Amino acid sequence: MKYTVFLGVKYSSDWLKLSRTQRNAFNESTVYPIIAKYGERVTLRFFDAEAFSAKISDFILIETKNLKDYYYFIEELRDTDLFRKDLLKIIDVHIGIEEGHKDFESETITK
Repeated sequence: MKYTVFLGVKYSSDWLKLSRTQRNAFNESTVYPIIAKYGERVTLRFFDAEAFSAKISDFILIETKNLKDYYYFIEELRDTDLFRKDLLKIIDVHIGIEEGHKDFESETITK
């Protein structure tokens, strides 16, 4: 069973005040090591949305087979300045089970 998480986020004006070089350096030193730590258990795809949404600036599609891995990944991010300094806020979270109906049918319906 695989879970997909839609994480709608909004970067703050403080984040946008940083130069792109500063943002990239922050990601290299802080965010990417956490992503690498969970890389075999949690996969991420990043999307820009600010031109298409007033509510969120970006969204991340996260896939995992274990929701605990996803939860621990988010907890580690929350312990960084990304959240401590309100550079990023999570606006929406939606979790789905890929092909969940098929798992349900194969495990519960007698043939």
